[in-house]
Amino acid sequence: MKRTFVSQLFQSFRRDDPAIQVAPQTPWLCVQSAMIRPSGSRLHHGPYDLSLDQGERVAILGPSGAGKSTLLKLIAGDLAPSSGHVWLGGDRLHELDRQTLSTTRAVLPQGHAVAFGLDVALVVALGRSARLQDPNLHAIVWQSLALARASHLRSRRFDTLSGGEQARVQLARVFAQLWDREGGLVLLDEPLAALDPGLQFDLMDAIHAFATERQHAVIAVVHDINQAFGSFDRLWLVRDGKLFADTPVGPDAIGPLGDLYGIGLQVVNDGLGGLAVVANRRHGWVEQKGVRAA
Repeated sequence: MKRTFVSQLFQSFRRDDPAIQVAPQTPWLCVQSAMIRPSGSRLHHGPYDLSLDQGERVAILGPSGAGKSTLLKLIAGDLAPSSGHVWLGGDRLHELDRQTLSTTRAVLPQGHAVAFGLDVALVVALGRSARLQDPNLHAIVWQSLALARASHLRSRRFDTLSGGEQARVQLARVFAQLWDREGGLVLLDEPLAALDPGLQFDLMDAIHAFATERQHAVIAVVHDINQAFGSFDRLWLVRDGKLFADTPVGPDAIGPLGDLYGIGLQVVNDGLGGLAVVANRRHGWVEQKGVRAA
């Protein structure tokens, strides 16, 4: 997405809500010895010890079933820890009332379905439902749809949209929820699934421009290592319901990533001043499967 397009959208609406006040030198988000027992599971996940400051961007990676979405639900307040604590802005997350929580963090889940055949504009407006008075609702809905590249869907019914179109509308809802908030938390579970490559670049640019303008922190579950390297500052690597590594993005992350997935990885220059990651099978894995390595 062009910076000029994003800048024009941001400048067209003034945000007046005050920023969240955070004590100096205190992590804004702090997960402290937190254990979780997912529904239907006999095993606990964790303990997790994590911290995040306002404006940081973190990608959660790990094999399928590793517990990435469960960790995101813990941070969102959708799952309460069975032990330990999650702190947000100096308050215990699970003691915050629903209105405060709704105006502080926004969540894009994996599933995008809604219970009824609602109009697209109403689905986006649901992100604003915690506000008793919202005189700029229509302007925020319109600008959020534009930022999510979904303006053309405004008059459609949500249940008539494709999976990719629904994902864009739900992303617009996330934008609307924290549009006039400073220092919030954006939580995204596979935000780029079902989207074509060009739109993936555009929407990731929009997500991070949106968050940077407002000093929102971003935590996203992703599967693509190159998306993680290109759009995030840190990686939380999860395996078997535990934190495998917490590492900055860069060449030093290649070792833990390769061990996490059991593959060989190389970092190469992408020709545009960035880094790209190339994956290959490790010979040991190929031989274990009884396949002759080339």
